[in-house]
Amino acid sequence: MTNPIAHPLVENVGSPDLEGLVSIDSTRAGAVVLTLNGPGPGNAINGEVASALKDAFETLHAADHVRVVFLRGAGGTFSSGADIEWLKTAATDWTEADMRNEAMLMANMLHALTKIPALVVALVEGEAIGGGVGLIAACDMAVAAADARFAFPEVKMGGVPAVVAPYIVNAIGPRHAKGLFMTGRTFDALHAQQIGLIQQIEDAGAIDAAIARITTEVLANGPEAMHECKKMVWEVWGRPLEHSLLEETAKRFAKTRFSDEGREGLQAVVDGRRPGWAML
Repeated sequence: MTNPIAHPLVENVGSPDLEGLVSIDSTRAGAVVLTLNGPGPGNAINGEVASALKDAFETLHAADHVRVVFLRGAGGTFSSGADIEWLKTAATDWTEADMRNEAMLMANMLHALTKIPALVVALVEGEAIGGGVGLIAACDMAVAAADARFAFPEVKMGGVPAVVAPYIVNAIGPRHAKGLFMTGRTFDALHAQQIGLIQQIEDAGAIDAAIARITTEVLANGPEAMHECKKMVWEVWGRPLEHSLLEETAKRFAKTRFSDEGREGLQAVVDGRRPGWAML
């Protein structure tokens, strides 16, 4: 398969693991849509799918011209979580070490997702279950259809959502995470928005409108500034407000403001024109 983002954004990765499991579509302006096409009608996740997603995410690590990445599921469903056939095989044929190795595939995939420098937006339709919710939480923001449904059913099978836990707790906080993890209940898009898992709700069938709207927003922004914002959030999150952090933030502000991109942005304001890097 020819990687659709090989031209014009990055060199062709040529990974056979992407074939049939993840599709990548792009525009020259720098918007990419990643579509998960996992097993069954629910885009389930197994080790093979996790490896394919990791390859796709790592492809985007070096795509400097990509401004925004949208992650969605094929066929109107985000992801039904763990592949049932994969779980059946695990129950009958695997050792604990085998399961640990498979879990690391998922863990490395989610970590690769967080390292994409562009803004990553989950577009949630249908259902997002277990690992599917982990994908949402690992994105930078999420938009959901009003009729979307979410759940962490692992406890109903005697398990825990351990691999996705760091991202879920980061997104919604420990108290909400405990309640949802320990009950395994299904919740709707409104509740997902209230607890911070998603940021926007769209009418059913109107998710595509979010692609155009968010793309328009980010194409007006400095690409280096966007990448720096993402790095900055991870670097300041959870740190105490001590002098060292204050000094770092002041240095970061000055450095970006006097970068080539920052100087052009300021000059554009003075001249009453669009910056040269704006794609609108």
